[in-house]
Amino acid sequence: MEKLTAKEEEVMQVVWKMEQGYVKDMVPQFTNPPLHYNTVSTIVRNLEEKGYIGHKAYGNTHEYYPIITKEAYQNRFVLTKVVDEYFDNSYKNLVSYFAKNEKISADELREILAMIEKK
Repeated sequence: MEKLTAKEEEVMQVVWKMEQGYVKDMVPQFTNPPLHYNTVSTIVRNLEEKGYIGHKAYGNTHEYYPIITKEAYQNRFVLTKVVDEYFDNSYKNLVSYFAKNEKISADELREILAMIEKK
């Protein structure tokens, strides 16, 4: 699995949200800035070549679906990068940051502890 470009990530967000769909259904999702059909189609084909997306063919029409889950991508590239680069590779530092900046409540921390203890 390789890291995606910003535009590829943007298209993958749409594919993950839709779960399956045609390029013509994806295009209206891009409003800021709008993307042309051909641009989305090219990016989708690139994502398919990279193994992120698969398709079902109906004649000349292709319905696309994600092969790589959003969670798998996040774990590999997003969360790991953030924790490594900003929190000295420590999830404790990450949680502490949110607690100190009041981005997480004591109740939410208790829920997290309960989830950890269940495993």
